[in-house]
Amino acid sequence: MIRQINHCLIPETVHPNKVISQIFLCILHAMDTRENILQAFTAIKGNRLRAILTILIIAFGIMSIVGVLTAIDGIKASMENSFTTLGSNTFRIQNYESQIRFGGGRGKNEYMPPIDYQEAEAFKNAFSGIAPVSLSVSGTMTGKGKYKNLTTNNNLNVRGSDEYFTSVEKYKIAEGRSISVADIALQRKVAVVGNEIKVKLFPGTTPLGKSILIDNKKYTIIGLFESRGSSFGMGGDKVVLIPVSTLLTAYPSQGERSFTLNVFVDNPQLMEQYIDEAIGMFRIIRKLKPKKENDFGIAKSDTFVNSLLESLVTLRVAAIGIAMITLFGASIGLMNIMLVSVTERTREIGIRKALGATKSNILFQFLTEAIVICQLGGLLGILLGIGIGNFIGIFLSAPFQIPWNWVILGLVICFTVGLISGIYPARKASSLDPIDSLRHE
Repeated sequence: MIRQINHCLIPETVHPNKVISQIFLCILHAMDTRENILQAFTAIKGNRLRAILTILIIAFGIMSIVGVLTAIDGIKASMENSFTTLGSNTFRIQNYESQIRFGGGRGKNEYMPPIDYQEAEAFKNAFSGIAPVSLSVSGTMTGKGKYKNLTTNNNLNVRGSDEYFTSVEKYKIAEGRSISVADIALQRKVAVVGNEIKVKLFPGTTPLGKSILIDNKKYTIIGLFESRGSSFGMGGDKVVLIPVSTLLTAYPSQGERSFTLNVFVDNPQLMEQYIDEAIGMFRIIRKLKPKKENDFGIAKSDTFVNSLLESLVTLRVAAIGIAMITLFGASIGLMNIMLVSVTERTREIGIRKALGATKSNILFQFLTEAIVICQLGGLLGILLGIGIGNFIGIFLSAPFQIPWNWVILGLVICFTVGLISGIYPARKASSLDPIDSLRHE
């Protein structure tokens, strides 16, 4: 049987004194490794310019991996949070087919005839016996709110909807109530506002019952939505919801406006069945002939996210490819630096061998230098990558991300690059003849 202590193999039947001496040798080996690392930093200081350039090349390679992948992970988390707010048991009928593509292929949306109010109401009334249906329409994405002397930016998302909007689209009411059937029937000028509007126009007080101007039209606030974040730049807290009948009067000039129909399915296992029924029913409402293709789109939130995540794979592969090319160039540069270092330090190597340094001592010293340079570049690249990736994520309202898997992989790659790049120079240094080295000028 054999026991292992710090990579030193010790037979179990050996004499205790020999065990102690073997442990002592292991401690000396650890101290030797520490000495090699200290000498590596000394050598780096002596060749500061070349070492810094190599460290920067390696850092840029690792930064491209960690930075892009950090940004992608942030985008992924933000998109998953944003587009799954409808839930996996909701589908949408709209006037276009969503096609998301990154890094190749066409990603255009195929727009179809708009869905007007009559068609939306007809579908809602016909399908309401099967599942709840919420209809909504956009009034403007550049609305401006005003209360007394306070104003918002021109970035409010003003939407008109019905009484099912909050339950189907998963908006939660923090205060007050949502749009009611009476509000729609009487075309009341009431509004439910997002949290950002409260923060900007009603700091420290409740907005309920207050009159607000939206694009110079007065509305009474009846409800406040819970904060749900910026939703990947889609303004989740900048929404102003008004009755759909009121919106048609307030924003009458949009002749090509199209309604969106959201259908909530209690049992996700029946999703495809409900979609087939909805398609058949809406084809009848649109008066499509049997052989004619659908002139409307069906979108599921989970399908959208899955399509996006598949597309992000291309970006990952591209980032890794670019980084590998950069690291390959860095490894060549590192090998060149180590070869130059061997030539410049030939006399030093001769002196070390004359003082008793073995071939393995010289080999490990130069290998340690190469690995230390790579690890310094890797650490710098990881810090820059995480910083840049999350800086990009700020503009996309993505959460802070640290891709630990890629961080660890980056350090492993740096260690491997240092090992491969340092083998040949280290072997060349260790094989130098001590007499010839001492004569070297």
